[in-house]
Amino acid sequence: MGFLGILEDKHLTHVPATVVLSEQEHERTAATEGLKRGSGKDADIVLIPQPSEDPNDPLNWPMTKKWIIMSIVAYGSVLYAAVLAPLLSPALVVIAMDFGKQIADITVISGYMLLVTGGVGPIVSALSRKYGKRPMLLLASLFGLLGTVVGSAAYSYEGLMAGRIIQGGSISAFESLVVAMVGDLFFVHQRGFFMTLIQFILGAASNFSAIIVGPIATNLGWRYLFHILIPFTALEVILLFFFVPETSYNRDHRYDIDELSNDNLADLAAVERRHANPNGGIAGEKGGSDDMVKIQTTTSSPPALRPKKTFRQELAIFTGTYSSDNLLQLVIAPFAVCTNLAVLWMVIVTGFLTALFVAQSYDMAQIFMAPPYLLSAAGVGYLSLGPFIGGLLGSILLGWSLDPLIKWCAKRNGGVYEPEYRLLGMIPSVTIVIGLCLFGHLAQEGKSYYATAFFHGLDLFGIVCAAISSSTYVLDSFRDISSEVFIMNMVFKNFLFYGFSYFVNDWTASAGPATVFYVFGGMAAAMLLTTPVFFFWGKKYRSFWHRHNLLEMWGIRTHAEL
Repeated sequence: MGFLGILEDKHLTHVPATVVLSEQEHERTAATEGLKRGSGKDADIVLIPQPSEDPNDPLNWPMTKKWIIMSIVAYGSVLYAAVLAPLLSPALVVIAMDFGKQIADITVISGYMLLVTGGVGPIVSALSRKYGKRPMLLLASLFGLLGTVVGSAAYSYEGLMAGRIIQGGSISAFESLVVAMVGDLFFVHQRGFFMTLIQFILGAASNFSAIIVGPIATNLGWRYLFHILIPFTALEVILLFFFVPETSYNRDHRYDIDELSNDNLADLAAVERRHANPNGGIAGEKGGSDDMVKIQTTTSSPPALRPKKTFRQELAIFTGTYSSDNLLQLVIAPFAVCTNLAVLWMVIVTGFLTALFVAQSYDMAQIFMAPPYLLSAAGVGYLSLGPFIGGLLGSILLGWSLDPLIKWCAKRNGGVYEPEYRLLGMIPSVTIVIGLCLFGHLAQEGKSYYATAFFHGLDLFGIVCAAISSSTYVLDSFRDISSEVFIMNMVFKNFLFYGFSYFVNDWTASAGPATVFYVFGGMAAAMLLTTPVFFFWGKKYRSFWHRHNLLEMWGIRTHAEL
């Protein structure tokens, strides 16, 4: 039994994703002597995955370049994944009066947008896996710009619906591919912070936009929500084109030491030493040229001798193919990854928890613009300050603690890292149940909206913690299928959002907020109680999946071990 009770596997000598992370506590051997490590305070940390010798490998890019890329795609996620979905929420009543429609009719418009988002997800996944993430991000940003322009010119219910449907084509890439890019650019011990950043944007930043859009809709009119958004979306197109190169990379699979079931560290270290001396290998070693050919990725030259791409070369929209599978197989892949129970668990738990929060946002105008509150659209928007602060605090907590926590756990485990340590971040998620139930109770009783905003923030605090910890757990456990996993997560969430848009307002009107949110709280509690299963038995399941990989059996795995 490992540290904290994680059950050991008896079938494989090395379970994929279980890796030596800290060599302060793990004996350094000749097999690991040649492997690359971190610098500074992370000098004892083995880099996972190992970067190749190719200067064009995204893992080898300067940290400044990685920060620029993540800042730009995070900005895009703010626009498309955080702002677009709740854009009209504070103004639902105003728009309904403008068009002479019911509130539910306006809510369904956003539901259609999210339906499109979910529907195009598998296509985005397939094309990004085949041709890279850059063309998909550029295309998505263009859809966002076009949809915003159409929405700004909408003077009919149908026109507004058209604009929102077009905008739906932009959300998928910025909800899912951006998460997978964290695995492209960063090592295991660095991912917690960046996953926190993305999950904060997806879960909490939307509430800050509601604080802004409420007063805009009240003072200038709801169409200005689209007018003002146009230059921001145009800027994202420009930034993506010039400063976000392709992050997908065909790396020899032996470098992915977090995905392998056999310890090939000595082989990898020897090959890396030969790359450092490409004229003949290390003295006393033979066959250096054969090993160099074996380790190469995309060209006939050894990785260490490849020229670094120029800025102009990195502007190329299409940079080759990154999978030999056909597109139909890749379209099926996001659905097929759900045969992995750990993936399915993450998709269901994060999807449902996030959908409960979105359903809460659907109800905000209906509850707080009616008696006894009688708030304006701006007032409803200001109430989003509570969940924004809650989500921000949850992100700060896990961003500050998660990476140090898993390093500490690895050291207590003899230097060996288990992805299940990420699930310790689920502990604060108990606040979801408290927040949902007390929000519903106070809203039913017409109590202080300051109190409802506090408990609204409390439930989002827990949702952000759950999303960050479960997402990083799956990313570290099954990084080779991360693109498909997060696409499926996005598809599931958006189909749920669409489904809730059809009934949650009518249900709240007939049953009252207390009943609705008590049910939501019970659902959240049931899902959180499943976490210990994957914490204690997760390592055993990773071994089982490796030995019974259905994707591999069906011939739709995107790369195989060497």
